[in-house]
Amino acid sequence: MKTYLIVWPLVFLAGFVDSIAGGGGLISLPAYIIAGVPAHIAIGTNKMSSSMGTVISTARYLKNGYIKGRNLIILSICACVSALIGSVIGSRLSLLASDQILKNLMIPVLPIVAFYVLKNKNFGAGSEKGPLSDTATFAVAICASLVIGMYDGFYGPGTGTFLLIVLTGLARLDVQTASGMTKMINLSSNLAALTTFLIHGTASYSLGLSAGLFCIAGHYIGSGLVVHNGQKIVRPVVLVVLAILFIKILSGN
Repeated sequence: MKTYLIVWPLVFLAGFVDSIAGGGGLISLPAYIIAGVPAHIAIGTNKMSSSMGTVISTARYLKNGYIKGRNLIILSICACVSALIGSVIGSRLSLLASDQILKNLMIPVLPIVAFYVLKNKNFGAGSEKGPLSDTATFAVAICASLVIGMYDGFYGPGTGTFLLIVLTGLARLDVQTASGMTKMINLSSNLAALTTFLIHGTASYSLGLSAGLFCIAGHYIGSGLVVHNGQKIVRPVVLVVLAILFIKILSGN
């Protein structure tokens, strides 16, 4: 029961944060590991709960018209397929890695993403350089989806944040479009990785499904907020949680 009491509130917080600015996996995956769940099982279980929550925020973003126009819809679908392929590759590689390697990945990943959160105070605000051509935007989005999808399948924390930064910074999409597309891509890679982990039996159904309900609640509340105002809440919360989890992982507790 102790495992559930540790995981549930942190997964709720992860869902809330992830629905607004991405990066929820930086909270939820370490939560599973700190609660004593073996690394491979933790990754698979985290995919289960996060997928449940991402369905909600994706639906709310699409309902509110975050992706408009035929070209953007086609781009989003292609990016999802690219992420799905990358995620399958990444999740298969993850199954070959040892628990210790997966745990050690947390040490560099957490401070690197924390640095991005600190440096990019207005990340997601879009670029002042103007939009790219349709071809360039397509190429950046597809390549980013493949690479980040592979990372998501292999490990996952920070995927949403990385996507949001790339789509607004390199692909130069506006924040609403980037947020909606990020959720679609993230959902695709999550489901692809989850399928792989379920086939290989590396997920806890009872913990994943129960945590998924808390993740859904977090995503529902977070996605209902205005992105700009929500980020003011998310940034300090992410930084505090990252600091606490980083200390815990280093201490081995």
